[in-house]
Amino acid sequence: MARTLLSSGSSFETDIGYSRAVIDGDWIFVSGTTGFDYATMTMSDDVVTQCRQAMRNIASALAQAGATFADVVRVRYILPRREDFEPCWPVLKEYLGEVRPAATMIQAGLSDPRMRIEIEVTARRRVE
Repeated sequence: MARTLLSSGSSFETDIGYSRAVIDGDWIFVSGTTGFDYATMTMSDDVVTQCRQAMRNIASALAQAGATFADVVRVRYILPRREDFEPCWPVLKEYLGEVRPAATMIQAGLSDPRMRIEIEVTARRRVE
């Protein structure tokens, strides 16, 4: 299977030179995704709201790739403030609680000071 690049339509993808997700065989690599709401072109100040929107954005990329959260095998959470991670747990459990992928949380600065969480996932489509 050829490598396929998926776009969310964000100008950041062409400006910076990346894809929202890349499909390579059965593997799907979703880029670090923030809580930016592309429908309203806004981002909440609240970390939990950003987390939920990031998960919606990831769900959209996975769907475009023919996958769901059930296919996720790896997740990375990046937050500027580690104390913001625990308030996000209920949202993360809602989306990944049954899946329980391998996970890492990293504390690091993000490209925009309004961003409070960035989430990256790797998924593998199941061959039925």
